[in-house]
Amino acid sequence: MTEHPDGAAVALSGPETERVRRRVRLMVEITARVGAYRAGLSLAARRLTPAEAAIIADLERHGLDVPQLRDVLCGGHVLVDDPELYGRWRFPKSRTRLSSHHKGIDKQRYPDLGLKGPLVREKLHGRTDAGTWVQLEKTPAAVGKGFRLPTLTDAVHLWDYLVYRLTKSNVGPWGLSDRTERRPLYLSPSLLATVPLPAAAEAELTSALTRIEEDDDTTSASPDLAKRFPPPNRANTLAELVFRPTSRNGRGLFGASDVYVTEAPSPAARALMGQVRAARPGWLLPAAGRTAPTTLRAGDREVRTAARRVPVAEQAERT
Repeated sequence: MTEHPDGAAVALSGPETERVRRRVRLMVEITARVGAYRAGLSLAARRLTPAEAAIIADLERHGLDVPQLRDVLCGGHVLVDDPELYGRWRFPKSRTRLSSHHKGIDKQRYPDLGLKGPLVREKLHGRTDAGTWVQLEKTPAAVGKGFRLPTLTDAVHLWDYLVYRLTKSNVGPWGLSDRTERRPLYLSPSLLATVPLPAAAEAELTSALTRIEEDDDTTSASPDLAKRFPPPNRANTLAELVFRPTSRNGRGLFGASDVYVTEAPSPAARALMGQVRAARPGWLLPAAGRTAPTTLRAGDREVRTAARRVPVAEQAERT
């Protein structure tokens, strides 16, 4: 897949689309053995558009497997910790949609986008704090900005919402899925994405950590030795329970302790080694003094060189 300079995605080429079509058809046939889909899925898979193929290929690249594809086709809410997918899925036929998903996101900057297709029926996606979300809907609702009279499509979409309220399951194009926004399907989770700890749980978690450490002291193979090495006296026990990527907090041998490792930066070490080399005296040949040219013969070869006579007294002095 390639991209426009403005970040909008370009759908897959003809051969790539056909390859994804074959894969989707096979995956649909496999998942259909363990459950029934709504009628028409096989035909829709054969009519897969290049834009739809690009979406399926991206989800597969982020770890989508066969059972998860069933949830996606049945309307499961999918989270992918990849913000670039939001722009990659903005196709020429995409349109701005209004939805109630992820209300904390600035919808003026990152509006929700809809796309119609034979397989996805109505694909809806938008941004999250850490990436992109996507969900397939049964009814291609025409909800957007501005006033207009309701249509039959809006009435069917409202009925799908009532089914969701009754069954607690999303109404997808090919079935129902309990993978709602509250229980999403998570692909390629980023370990740097954190969830804030509820304030109501802080006291219980910190007391549990303190109790575990006290039990470690009493159940030690050598209690008297354990008393000599008490756990760290932390100013904030909660710091070990909340992961912060820029800090050294967390449980472990040296977690949240004052033990740390220092090392010299490579530029400073290189400069220091250069100073050592410059200060070290080098080895030089002594001055030759007065020499006389001579010729050394070995068989039919001659070597011209210079020789210097060294008096016996000087030789004894040097040794």
